[in-house]
Amino acid sequence: MIDVILKKGKEKAALQRHPWIFSGAIENVKGKPENGEVVQVLAADKSFLAYGYYNDQSRVAVRLLEWEKDQLINAAWYHQKLKSAIASRSHVLNEQTNTCRLVFSESDFLPGLIVDKYADFLSLQILSAGMELVKNDLIDILKQELDPKGIFDKSDASARKHENLEAEQGLLWGETPPEFIEVKENGIVYHINIADGQKSGFYCDQRDNRMILAEYTKGKSVLDCFCYSGGFTLNSLKQGASQVTSVDSSALAIETLQHNLGLNGFSADLQTSIQSDVNKQLRIFKDENRKFDVIVLDPPKYAPSRSALDRAARAYKDLNRLGMLLLESGGIMATFSCSGAVDMETFKQIIAWAALDAGKEVQIIKQFNQPEDHPVRISFPEGEYLKGLLIRVL
Repeated sequence: MIDVILKKGKEKAALQRHPWIFSGAIENVKGKPENGEVVQVLAADKSFLAYGYYNDQSRVAVRLLEWEKDQLINAAWYHQKLKSAIASRSHVLNEQTNTCRLVFSESDFLPGLIVDKYADFLSLQILSAGMELVKNDLIDILKQELDPKGIFDKSDASARKHENLEAEQGLLWGETPPEFIEVKENGIVYHINIADGQKSGFYCDQRDNRMILAEYTKGKSVLDCFCYSGGFTLNSLKQGASQVTSVDSSALAIETLQHNLGLNGFSADLQTSIQSDVNKQLRIFKDENRKFDVIVLDPPKYAPSRSALDRAARAYKDLNRLGMLLLESGGIMATFSCSGAVDMETFKQIIAWAALDAGKEVQIIKQFNQPEDHPVRISFPEGEYLKGLLIRVL
């Protein structure tokens, strides 16, 4: 096995079991490992630190896998890690919910691998060169452990570019998923499209937050922004919202939402769908002097990296300022960021700036997080990407 030797003093993160070794921390590579090959990482004094995937095309030059020297990184090792990750989610799946994330990359000691379960189908995202090399082993293990009808590849994320990998999408094994797979979450039925849907097919990371927000919507008028397939919309209608207006720029999202409304038997009189840029639509509502009792702001990732943080902060601030201006006095707003570069304290500061610009007083009622099938390793805080606030605007 090829040795990767760190510079003196650069072993601290690895000793604390953080899974990333940046290229600038490396003193020497003894040999020419293939990108994605497992290497042995050593401190400057040649003491063993960990095993990991090497990739000289990535700023994260090594993604650490295992800190025990006597553990071999082989098919049995992958099987044990996958089996453990799947078992830890077993209680999430029940009669009310048959979709969740089964593997969450570094948080499950499998950097660059995401596996989502949608009823009888699996969606696979491979975002590292190391996982790409063992893709066939992973498929065999998932078949053995879960016996799915089919496994679909959604490795089309831009993150693959950082590993010098091409985007890939298509059937990996088994049956081709139907145009719509029927899944249940919180007792609500959704038809989702794996091939054409965003991310891995469905935003299961908002499962708990949808239920929490819905508790505040009975008899209320709700504005669901960036509604996608309608998670917040459908949960609000289930809890008795008087009227829900749903906005998304995607025609497919609006079409899918309308389909899901019919699946659950909700009256069309209680819901209005608008295909529009959200910021533009919020300004239209403001000009019309429209008001809502509850607003949901669940935008896409505005800050893909720390270099984009300032620009993203301005975008989040303006979005939230507009939302606050559309709320009835005492109204409730659920506002989210899925940007890992924006931590909770920064997000709170952004909301404070938005309140100041809007001339509003704001109370924080709850803090939102990602659900337990998106765990955060204490040694890898970067895994905590989803955060949100439930606020009352006075």
